[in-house]
Amino acid sequence: MIKKKLILLLVFIFFGTKVYSKDNKELYEKIDLFGEVLNKVQKEYVDEINESETIDAAINGVLQSLDPYSAYMDPELFESIQTDTRGEFGGLGIEVGMEGGVVKVISPIDGTPASEAGIKSGDYIIKINNVQVQGKTLMEAVKLMRGPVGSTIDLTIRRKGVKDIINKTIKREIIEIKSVEAKILENNIAYLRLKSFNSNSSKQLVEKIINFEKKNKTKSYILDLRNNPGGLLNQAINVTDFFLDDGEIVSTKGRRIIENRRFFAKKGDRVKGKPLIILINNGSASASEIVAGALKDHKRAIILGESTYGKGSVQSIIPLSNGGGMRLTISKYYLPSGQSISEVGVKPDIFVEAQSEDFKIDSASDNQLNYAVKLLKI
Repeated sequence: MIKKKLILLLVFIFFGTKVYSKDNKELYEKIDLFGEVLNKVQKEYVDEINESETIDAAINGVLQSLDPYSAYMDPELFESIQTDTRGEFGGLGIEVGMEGGVVKVISPIDGTPASEAGIKSGDYIIKINNVQVQGKTLMEAVKLMRGPVGSTIDLTIRRKGVKDIINKTIKREIIEIKSVEAKILENNIAYLRLKSFNSNSSKQLVEKIINFEKKNKTKSYILDLRNNPGGLLNQAINVTDFFLDDGEIVSTKGRRIIENRRFFAKKGDRVKGKPLIILINNGSASASEIVAGALKDHKRAIILGESTYGKGSVQSIIPLSNGGGMRLTISKYYLPSGQSISEVGVKPDIFVEAQSEDFKIDSASDNQLNYAVKLLKI
């Protein structure tokens, strides 16, 4: 039974009409082999297996073999992700991917439980509530991290450069991100911290810029994208456009023609060409890298801090007939220079290693922000 179900699944879902070509004998043989392996597992494995879960694992294995960001979501998880706004689930405030079979933190979002607990970009989560992550899928790990608001979760972490494992207990909360913080610093330097690229981020940011420009006191700008895990592509384009008069912002390339697109700035630099410094670190990913990379390529901003994460791909959430869904990479980002961000990231013009991850506006320990302020005062 399991072999029959699996063959039908692979024929109709994974390979589509190509399977029916006479030139695909090798492909047929691989499908038969896969079915044979699972059939023997069903009959001879030491414990009785759940056929449905085994096929789910096979589906997810195909997706996760592609890249760290593609994954399968069973109906339960897919529904919970779609209904987060009801307040039924609490989160930690981290963007994650998979690397080497364990969960890797792309970035903790500033002001969330994960950030407050000291989770860092690049951390590897090896246990969740004392359950080994090794061998689990990304979405299985995500499911383990979700739970009722106010409940706690224990994370066991390995961190590069730290010999001992790190244990963190974090309380789950509803994640409500205030995208933009703004303040006028000394010497009339306008500071803008953008924490994420959600549906209202560019609107919130431009309102702050318009307010600063109306006062006609700002001499320069700092845009802080540290620990910003990214978000919506259109928001990254809008934010970049605020600081450009013309030129390409980003292009996307995929297998389908519809995914091959180029995006350009409209005329009108919102800050009228005033000096701009962008702060980045390893937690700056995806949409953050588009903004920093495009403005660097156009020599419109000085990029200061540490290299970004290197997540240069676009994922689409695709509903499936069983009520589940899959997250699938459909295209990649390319900067105006033609360079891909994937696994490379954006390198700063001025490298300044963070001495603290206290990225609050009034933090005296924020050496990267202090360095940027000194540059703009010269």
